[in-house]
Amino acid sequence: MNALTRCLATFWSSSIGKKLIVAVTGIVMVLFLAGHLIGNLVVFMGPEPFNEYAYFLHHMLHGLGIWLFRLVMLGTVAAHIAATVALTLQNRAARKAYECAATIQATRSSLTMILSGSMIFAFVVYHLLHFTARIFNQYDTLDRYKTMVDGKPAHNAWLMVIDGFRWSPATFFYVIAVSLLCAHLMHGVGSVFQTLGLRSKKSAVLIQQLSIGYSLVIWLGFISIPIAILVFGFGR
Repeated sequence: MNALTRCLATFWSSSIGKKLIVAVTGIVMVLFLAGHLIGNLVVFMGPEPFNEYAYFLHHMLHGLGIWLFRLVMLGTVAAHIAATVALTLQNRAARKAYECAATIQATRSSLTMILSGSMIFAFVVYHLLHFTARIFNQYDTLDRYKTMVDGKPAHNAWLMVIDGFRWSPATFFYVIAVSLLCAHLMHGVGSVFQTLGLRSKKSAVLIQQLSIGYSLVIWLGFISIPIAILVFGFGR
């Protein structure tokens, strides 16, 4: 085992190492959610702007860019979940000798985070299968899902979103997943500040308000799309 491997193994085995992994990957995902939401809201601008946006994403670096980004994000989510689970198990083992009401509550909170995180990960996989791999649908075969962007053949991503959320089970699953995600964020954003040593008694209330406010904006932004399509008939 070389020095780098020993260093990484020591970092992973330590509690602070796993906490830093959770914090850093959490920051990456928080920034990603904000950017992803902004891109998704382009759907309200109509078919042409949204299809141009989707075409740009799928052709960055001749199509390589989007796949590199997906791999990085999947790795980030996987590392976040793995570090969270490992940290929870480590803390649970350390607490058994002196368990009390406060530590039991903390354990239950951690378990809730693991369960909600796992469900969010399952939703991400479904989301990729549905819109990226286009499995269990006809987005690759029907002519109605084909269009032109700047004179080049492209998928009608706007219509894919509209038709996808017209199916009520998909909308229901999406809203539940986003709600779990935002509940996860309310706790997670504050934990990032605490792990990085940026949380104090004076800033605790402000950080809590920031966590709630950010989570609420993300929740309202993401669910506005399926609700507008299914309930209010947007895109008909």
